[in-house]
Amino acid sequence: MPTMRLLASLRDCGGLGLALLAFACGGLQLPAQAQAVASEADLPALARKWVDQTLAIQAARAEQPLRLQATLGRLDPRLRLSPCARVEVFLPPGSRLWGASRVGLRCLEGATRWNVTLPVTVQALGSTWVLRRDVAAGSALTAGDLMLAEVDWAAEPSPVLARREAWEGQIAARALASGQALRENMVRAAQVFQAGAPVRVLVQGGGFQISAEGQALSPGMVGQSAKVKMESGRVLTVIVLDARTVRAYI
Repeated sequence: MPTMRLLASLRDCGGLGLALLAFACGGLQLPAQAQAVASEADLPALARKWVDQTLAIQAARAEQPLRLQATLGRLDPRLRLSPCARVEVFLPPGSRLWGASRVGLRCLEGATRWNVTLPVTVQALGSTWVLRRDVAAGSALTAGDLMLAEVDWAAEPSPVLARREAWEGQIAARALASGQALRENMVRAAQVFQAGAPVRVLVQGGGFQISAEGQALSPGMVGQSAKVKMESGRVLTVIVLDARTVRAYI
């Protein structure tokens, strides 16, 4: 099948620990358009038109440049469908135009109502961070470990970490191999203090911020939550900023 190449873009949700937005989540798609078909032979062209238009809409609403390539699979050659005056193309529940997926086609007006799916694979080619050398599990990632290269963001379920701040100071969660695109499930936050360590607590509220001393009740990892006991005995849930500082909101 021919492929479609579009300029598209995505919010770097991977760096924020969120699912990818827009076409990655299937949240944006063309409104259903019904069309008459004489037989199953007409379905691939109908599905291709819908996929192309849907990806174009999503590309127009996105932010970071990616090159999309959509490849349609084949229907079961044994399939024999009756003519239908109105066939609707749709994304089945839980599906998305990202990586390996399926597009649904259903007959809304015909002698026999039918519902079939067609395989579709969407590649999202764009620049992101790739391992330039092997990294042992538990090692802190450095600029020397990574380089920018073009990869298929949709090749794996875990989001890529396309922004440098998303991986700086992170630890390899497992052994990483040269050439791998850096993804969210490959790293974890670095532990910067143990339970019992003294910490400076920045307490922030409506229009004010104060600094106080506290004691960590749990290990602290940058960007993650932890428990801290204040001198008053009050226990706060805080966000770890660095090896000595945490922030609490009240």
